[in-house]
Amino acid sequence: MNTNRSRMALVCSLKPLLPSLPSVEFIHLSQLQGSVFAAPFPKALCFRQSLFSLCFLRFLLLNSFLLSLILIPFCASALTRVEESDFGTTPDGEKVQQFTLRNDKGVILKVIGFGATITELDVPDRHGNLANVVLGTNTLDAYLKSFGTPASIMGRVANRIAFAKFTLDGAEYKLPANAGKHTIHGGPKGFGRVIWHGEALPPSKRSASVKFTYLSKDGDQGFPGNLTASVIYTLTDRNEVRLDYQATTDKATPINLTSHAYFNLGGHGGPISDYELWLAADHYTLADDTLIPTGEYGSVTGTPLDFTKPAKLGSRWDQLKPRAGVYDHNFVINKGGNNLLALTARVHDPESGRIMKVFTTQPGVQLYTGGPHAICLETQHYPDSINHPSFPSTVLRPGETFKSTTIYSFSAR
Repeated sequence: MNTNRSRMALVCSLKPLLPSLPSVEFIHLSQLQGSVFAAPFPKALCFRQSLFSLCFLRFLLLNSFLLSLILIPFCASALTRVEESDFGTTPDGEKVQQFTLRNDKGVILKVIGFGATITELDVPDRHGNLANVVLGTNTLDAYLKSFGTPASIMGRVANRIAFAKFTLDGAEYKLPANAGKHTIHGGPKGFGRVIWHGEALPPSKRSASVKFTYLSKDGDQGFPGNLTASVIYTLTDRNEVRLDYQATTDKATPINLTSHAYFNLGGHGGPISDYELWLAADHYTLADDTLIPTGEYGSVTGTPLDFTKPAKLGSRWDQLKPRAGVYDHNFVINKGGNNLLALTARVHDPESGRIMKVFTTQPGVQLYTGGPHAICLETQHYPDSINHPSFPSTVLRPGETFKSTTIYSFSAR
C-alpha cells in the first residue's frame, strides 16, 4: 500500500508540469502492458485529439528514468532551506530575528540575533529519531534574564583575562571584572549579550547559511578599536554545522571568538557521565585555582585530563581540581592553530548512538562540564593569551583580518 501511494504521489506531482489536456478517463496502470506503475493515471488511449499528446504521455509512462529526472528537481525545490521569523522584541524596542536552517536529512538548526545564539539543533539518533542536542529556550525573555546555558558567541575576548586588564603597544586597558577579579567572555555585556544583525545567504544545492554581523565600538567593555565581527552558520547535507568567524579593526585589539554551545547528545537533558570523549590533545595549559594560566604547559598523561584514548566523562570526576566533578580546562590541540581544519574532539553518547566530531583551525579547546547534563567544547585561543607573550597571539591589527572556522559534525551508530 505504501509503495502504491508513493507512486501515486510521484505521478500526481507531474500534473502541474503537463500542458492542458482534454477531459480523460482513468484506469489502473497495471492494465497497460509493460507498465511499471500501479496508481490511477489518465488513460493514455483517450487522448484522441492530439497524436503528440499521446506519444508524449506514453513516453513518460514507459520511461521511469526520465520521469524521475523531471520529478527529482521538482520535489527537491519543495525543501525550504532557510526561513526568517520574529523571535521577540527587547525592552528597548529592538527586534530579534530567528533563522531556521534545514537540510535534506531533516536536521534543523535555529539561530537568533541575540548573541548570535543557537536555540535549537535537531539531529537524528541511531534509529533516525530527531531530538534537540543543544541546551536552549524558545523565548527571548529567558535569554534577556540571563538564561544559564546559552549557545551564544563569546567575545570580544572569550575565556579569561587576568585581573581585568592588559597592556598593548605600551597602553594599559582596564576592563570590567565579571569573574571575581577577572574578566570572562568579553565582560558583563560581551558579544553573547548584544544583538547581531542577521541575514540569510542564498542557499546552495547542499547547504544553507545565515550571516550575523556586529560592530563593537571603540571602548566597548574597555577594549580598543572599532571591531567589525561576523559569524556565518552553515548547515550542510552532511549533517555538519559550520561556523566561519571573521573580524577587522581600526586599532590594535585582542580578539578571541568562540561558541559556548552546551551539548546533550541524548536530546533529553539526561546525564553525560557515560559519554565517551576523545581529544587530540597531549597537553593542557596549567592554571591556578581561579583558572588563570600560569604560562606553562602540562602533559595529560597520568591525569584525569587524558582523553587521548576514549574515556567516559564521569570516570574521573572525583579526581578533578580545583572543582571536583567539573572539567573547565584548556587543551592544546596537537595539530591546531595552523589555519587548517584539524579533528579535535569526538563525543559518543552510547544510549542514543549520536556522535559529534569537532574540527577547528584554532589552537585550543576549552572542555567545560559545569553541570551533569551538558558538555561544552569551546574552540578558541588560550585563556589570558593577551598577558602571555609565549601563547599564540590574539592581537588583531588594522589591515589584518581575523579568520577562524569550527565544524560540528553529527552521525550515529
